[in-house]
Amino acid sequence: MKNYMLIIAIFLSQLFFAQELAQKRLIEEYGDSYEIPFAEFKTDTLALLKVVFDVSRPSENQQEPNEIFVAAARFLNMHYNAGANPNNLKIALVVHGAAANDVLNTEAYLRRTATANNIVNTNVALLSALAQEGVEIILCGQTAVYRDIKQHDVHQDVKFALSAMTALMQLQNEGYHLINFN
Repeated sequence: MKNYMLIIAIFLSQLFFAQELAQKRLIEEYGDSYEIPFAEFKTDTLALLKVVFDVSRPSENQQEPNEIFVAAARFLNMHYNAGANPNNLKIALVVHGAAANDVLNTEAYLRRTATANNIVNTNVALLSALAQEGVEIILCGQTAVYRDIKQHDVHQDVKFALSAMTALMQLQNEGYHLINFN
């Protein structure tokens, strides 16, 4: 029984210690992650990691950034913290459907959402930080036309594609791996 309790205590201390370690971050305000010193599946920090996030769900809470955008920041931060070269981290966000409002600039967001409390788009700062780290932010052109979203309505770093389907297919043909939390 004593050995069993000791093993549990060691495991818990490692778990809490991992969460307390100082993190190197590419994006300071977003994308918390934890170092996992006891990981048995080792991360190849020399590999070129190319991922595309399929983003169709909007923020559930207008006062919080889109969780998929945050996941992209987490991907950058955790791999950088693990020792990956930031130049080997290639990320794209393909935004479509109801998530389109999450890439609107502040003025268009306020105009379109007409919130009673004038809540600003909480994604703007995160989108800027992601773009600064080389993340491509792509909006489905079909969604944009359907929702009457013009180029001047979106965050300055958003690119329009013919469609989300086209962008997802082309990026995967270029070696990007799809991450879909939807």
